[in-house]
Amino acid sequence: MLNYEYPPLGGGAGNACSHLLREFLKVKDLEIDLVTSSIDKYKEESFNDKIKIFYLDIGKKGSLHHQSLKDLLIYSWRAYFFARKLIRWNKYDLTHAFFGIPSGFIVMFLKLPYIVSLRGSDVPFYSRRFRFLDRLIFKNLSRIIWGRAKKVIANSSYLFNLALRTNHNQEIKIIPNGVDIDYFYPTPLRREQPLSQAFIIISTSRLIKRKGIEQLIEAFAKLKKSHPASKLIMAGDGDLRDKLFEAARGIPGIEFLGNQPKDKLAELYRAADVFVLPSEAEGMSNSLLEAMASGLGVVLSRAAAPAELIGPENAIVLERNDSDSICTALLELARRLEFLREMKAANHRKAIEFSWQNTAREYLKIYAENNPIKNK
Repeated sequence: MLNYEYPPLGGGAGNACSHLLREFLKVKDLEIDLVTSSIDKYKEESFNDKIKIFYLDIGKKGSLHHQSLKDLLIYSWRAYFFARKLIRWNKYDLTHAFFGIPSGFIVMFLKLPYIVSLRGSDVPFYSRRFRFLDRLIFKNLSRIIWGRAKKVIANSSYLFNLALRTNHNQEIKIIPNGVDIDYFYPTPLRREQPLSQAFIIISTSRLIKRKGIEQLIEAFAKLKKSHPASKLIMAGDGDLRDKLFEAARGIPGIEFLGNQPKDKLAELYRAADVFVLPSEAEGMSNSLLEAMASGLGVVLSRAAAPAELIGPENAIVLERNDSDSICTALLELARRLEFLREMKAANHRKAIEFSWQNTAREYLKIYAENNPIKNK
């Protein structure tokens, strides 16, 4: 398995990989070596005698939640040669690449059957920062990588449809992310507060341009004019942190908490009323699933609303990612408390269908289909 990010490095794909490996611990006759990136020096970690993680030193600098082109190039170079060394030592039946680029590109040269999990930024025209390279290189390269794979998997219908724009003939299976319902669950004591008390909004994402946090801050400033007791909790970090701090200056009620451990994050969800995700593009957001499992109301952009999860009964979907639209949605939830209560209950019911156990089971089916020993 190759994935250039793994906790504490990276975001949703790293967390998904971590959860899947823990589910795979329960499976007999499955051995996995993961090749990923270290935040400092090379190291190895074993879950047990079946699952081992190799952390390669890529000279990581800057934010742990943003990988530069330099980071990706160094990982690609070192992961390729390290994987070749592992292949000389061990017999592998299948390679699982998280991200078509760079991991899928690497495994294409390892002369082993492989599958590719599309995660978001690896799909052409998902991310603004890669638009030029998407047109020049990545679109055609992705077609080649996907075309040679035994299976291509997207984690949401949005990513599925976006990938088909690169190759409309590509066969793609959707396997959504999961959520840890043992950690993320609603508190029975939480009740909707009257508007004279705190109305708590939470956003848990990387502080990057694509997430639309600037528009959320502007929307909150407008909300405060009519509902001064409301609060906005921001959990996450990223390269826009200083700019967002400056944008929030002078607006009371905004808290920037940075990255939070899993148990603290669960507490923050349970104390909130509404989760907001106004992203320009999104696959299957782990944060969205966590918020839903925690029983929150949801406001999100059309691009962040996977059809597998979101319907009119459990979210307000924004047709425009601007501050006026976000503010209007928040005002509606603040005023229609019975609607909010029903939305919270619907979100919790929906989220518990998406366990990591179910996600792992779908991947195991694909592993079995491509097991040359089993299929002889």
